[in-house]
Amino acid sequence: MGARDVIIEKNFCNGKWVQGTGARIAVINPSTEQPIGHFNEASAELVDDAVRAANEAFPGWSALPAAERATYMRKMTAAIRDHFEDLVAMQMENCGKPRGEAEADINGSVDCIDYFADRADELDARRQTPIEYDIPGYRSSTRLEPMGPVGFILPWNFPMKICSWKLGPALAAGCTVVIKPSEVTPFTDTFWGRAAELAGLPAGVLNVVNGTGAVTGAALSEHPGLRKISFTGSTRTGKSIMKAAAEDVKNIGLELGGKSPTLVFEDADLDLAARLAVEGVFYNSGQCCNATCRLLVHESIKDALTEKLIEEYKAVVLGTPDTDGMTMGPLASKAQYDKVTGYQDIAREEGLNCLIGGGRAAAFNTGYFVEPTLYDDVPKSSRLWQEEIFGPVLCIRTFSTEEEAIAEANDTEYGLAASIITEDDERAERVAAQLEAGHVYNNVSVAIPPQTSWGGFKQSGIGRELGPWGLAGFLEVKTVTSRQ
Repeated sequence: MGARDVIIEKNFCNGKWVQGTGARIAVINPSTEQPIGHFNEASAELVDDAVRAANEAFPGWSALPAAERATYMRKMTAAIRDHFEDLVAMQMENCGKPRGEAEADINGSVDCIDYFADRADELDARRQTPIEYDIPGYRSSTRLEPMGPVGFILPWNFPMKICSWKLGPALAAGCTVVIKPSEVTPFTDTFWGRAAELAGLPAGVLNVVNGTGAVTGAALSEHPGLRKISFTGSTRTGKSIMKAAAEDVKNIGLELGGKSPTLVFEDADLDLAARLAVEGVFYNSGQCCNATCRLLVHESIKDALTEKLIEEYKAVVLGTPDTDGMTMGPLASKAQYDKVTGYQDIAREEGLNCLIGGGRAAAFNTGYFVEPTLYDDVPKSSRLWQEEIFGPVLCIRTFSTEEEAIAEANDTEYGLAASIITEDDERAERVAAQLEAGHVYNNVSVAIPPQTSWGGFKQSGIGRELGPWGLAGFLEVKTVTSRQ
């Protein structure tokens, strides 16, 4: 059975592949606008079956030594490696990604699960820890215990990779899971069911239900049988999930929107600044929650940097995944295409100064292709400066002082990431300490190793993924106090 044989039509529930009974949903190739598969939506009843299976599997899975759970996890990554080429091909076809980006997604998934398997190996040794205090006749210790069955509602921009950020710590902690992939890009995330099957995970430990957010996602977020919902996506949807979780005081993890800045100071290496600015907003066609789409440039170097930015823009090769040398693909869906081109329309209505791009990519008769776009001197009042676009659109403003740059960078409802470009290491550290962002990059490309933390301030979310913080998000802390 190949990777694709089990993921177009079915859901994985209690160790078995089952058909959905809901609406028939087409999965579209964003390069051609043609269907590449269909599935029947998982109903609320099927979600209930999956949650029940996760609850039934939880006592046995959580009771296993953590090192034994790690063994299962490594068998899952072995299955991914065995199907690597199939998964890369699916990622390219379903998402429109260049091969290098698709490979990075799949490799990142393997690295993340393996990282948390290593953390599971260490977990039993620190599961119970004495607490030091001086009250005669008392002694206390803490216990780390798995939270319980949990649900994941996943985005379409980095399928499989973002699931691994949640799945790795959850399985390591001893939780059982129900995964809802995005209906836009369900293929590789549904493969987690096949990986569980090949690894021999006990039935019910990992379940996958495919469907829309309105039906399947709502049933999952509202289900009282789950202890936590971990969601990555828009801030608006995150607020809805938060409201649903409040009904039974369900734990939540929310990684939401962003409007991340890049601050380029007067001593910056301009070639580096131009490259990092373009990478930060064009990777994955700009469909990144941490896309550094607000470029704040010191006024003394603005003209010189703009020239280099335009050169970098002209070097972008827009194309389908099979185009030689392509560096940027289409947007992932018609809905996202309409959103991004809608912002280009708003820019024209607002009279913004468009230096390059600004519309649909004229070279393509089909596919969700938009031109890489650069706007200059964008006022703070502009919707393009304030709102998350989620596409290859970069807006420039200037500053004159360090204090002004920091204030403008923080003047947003979001706080996910930020980038600083300066040759002054002391200034980089000083500015990083003042930026309201969950991850700050100094003179480097955006990278998210599993050892680091990921998550944001303000309306960019609640909680942290990856690193020890990600594992802690699926563990409860219990204190036991006894007579000494």
